[in-house]
Amino acid sequence: MPTAVLLTDPASPSLDGALVESLRNAWGGGAAVWLAPGEAAEFPVPCAPSNADEVWRALQEQGVDLALVPDKGRKKRLLVADMDSTLIRQECIDELAEVAGVGAHVREITARAMNGELDFEGALTERVALLEGLDAGTIDRVLAERITHMPGAATLAATMRANGAHTLLVSGGFTAFAEPVAAALGFDEAQANVLEAEGMRLTGRVRPPILGRDAKVRALERTAARLGLEPADAIAVGDGANDLAMLARAGLGVALHAKPAVQREARIRVNHGDLTALLYLQGYRAEDFAAA
Repeated sequence: MPTAVLLTDPASPSLDGALVESLRNAWGGGAAVWLAPGEAAEFPVPCAPSNADEVWRALQEQGVDLALVPDKGRKKRLLVADMDSTLIRQECIDELAEVAGVGAHVREITARAMNGELDFEGALTERVALLEGLDAGTIDRVLAERITHMPGAATLAATMRANGAHTLLVSGGFTAFAEPVAAALGFDEAQANVLEAEGMRLTGRVRPPILGRDAKVRALERTAARLGLEPADAIAVGDGANDLAMLARAGLGVALHAKPAVQREARIRVNHGDLTALLYLQGYRAEDFAAA
């Protein structure tokens, strides 16, 4: 039996009780439960409604996200999260490129790669080559001055860890960003690509092998196996085309403020909520959230 979860932006909660009751009645659902007043509610439904996609589109116009999640095994024991534009608001390589004076060109390549229009590895190699000669110290400056965490990221990690889950940041970006971000947000571990440097200058190369679409899936599978878990025990979140296979492999895959190509393929899409939406999707109430 699936559970219908409705969500809004926690910065401006606008979920109306009448809307929740109207949809519950239309779908023959069970009693509605409020996970957070005005922000998140859920109710069980006998089966996946045939008009779910149509209702989803209508609710998007009202600033409401709708997801149908399996009731069995909702609380996951492994969180696997993308970094760029998921745990942080920015794309790190774009920020480095901006400092290097090639920002516009790199941003255009990044946007196309994240929408699945370009091969990820080729696009990454091309963009990194444009950073050749950049002072490696720029990374620390970009981290301090240009990188901001996505709302709800620390609360998501803290709550899942408090409930016995393992947290993994897995990024097609760079360890120089992923490791500090993971530490700041309270993640257990991070995996990403390594930017090569000689002396204090970037070489314009990434140390092989490149962590891309398939490597994210392998990271999920290997981490689950190491912990004695199955991929079904994982919840994964990302926004780009290189995250799609990972989202499909996890027991619960969530596209967060994702690119259009990802929106078309992902089963669960969150466009209005923040990262605490992943907790509501698992059935946590706001009062269950751990302090970040």
